[in-house]
Amino acid sequence: MRFMLCTTLVSALLLPATLAAQAPVIDYHQHLFSPATAALVLGQPNSPGIVARDLIALLDSARIRRALVLSTAYTWGKASRAPVEREYEHVKEENDWTAQQVAQYPERLRAFCSLNPLKPYALEELARCSRDSMLHHGLKLHFGNSDVDLANPENVAQTRKIFAAANGYRMAIVVHMRTSIDNQRKYGADQARVFLNELLSAAPDVPVQIAHLAGSGGYSAATDSALGVFTDAIAKKDPRLKNVWFDAAVVVRPAMSADDLQRIAARIRQIGVGRVLYGSDAASNPFAYPRAGWAAFRRLPLTEAEFDVVAGNIAPYMRY
Repeated sequence: MRFMLCTTLVSALLLPATLAAQAPVIDYHQHLFSPATAALVLGQPNSPGIVARDLIALLDSARIRRALVLSTAYTWGKASRAPVEREYEHVKEENDWTAQQVAQYPERLRAFCSLNPLKPYALEELARCSRDSMLHHGLKLHFGNSDVDLANPENVAQTRKIFAAANGYRMAIVVHMRTSIDNQRKYGADQARVFLNELLSAAPDVPVQIAHLAGSGGYSAATDSALGVFTDAIAKKDPRLKNVWFDAAVVVRPAMSADDLQRIAARIRQIGVGRVLYGSDAASNPFAYPRAGWAAFRRLPLTEAEFDVVAGNIAPYMRY
């Protein structure tokens, strides 16, 4: 996870210069990593992490003006990792570090705080973030990392409290909805219905961004099944979807078949391109950099007009 900077070669390979002018105005799915958090994730004590100036350089290379930075503080409470000492202190430190990094580029970057919603400190940390001038815009939840099991009523009830609290603080929510693959949690249409009925309904007044088109990157049958619940609800004009957006971060993989690309494009049209957001995820390797990610997204069989809509979408939580 050495995060710089062979973008020039990769970009030249993946993105023709003629596409640069059509780049998104905002990357809606980015992460920074403090050295401590990068060391935790990688097991490498000397990891430099990803800092704001690294991200700004990558955005400049892609001609993307702004980015939504989703704190990775939640990973200190990862369910499948052995507990760490002073866990909550580390969570606060990472959220605060992310805020400090983003504050260096306030016209370009916006930060959301993050946490594991099942932890005893979750509501306390959410309240603390809501009072922070850099973090009060929104909350990032990662159901897979936190092992929020949507088939577990207790998990759902606890997470519903977090959604309701964020709604009360008027904080937007970005959610990696795909449940834990490590722990082999069930995922598909049934879990998406739980999300729609129990969680989304608890946050009716704030925007909710569902990451990775309701998956975890790539596009599987389980992802399609879950996403189908939302496209059906959109078709029926379900009011619970009025504030819901979908990011397409790392959905398009390099070796994806034409059939898979067609399936994704069809779902995007069912969602409506006006609520689909571009995101590229953490810059952990050159193929995940913003410019390469946009080139990959453009492999979808969408029209130029549709790409232009996605590139220009501005969600409410990214408006000045």
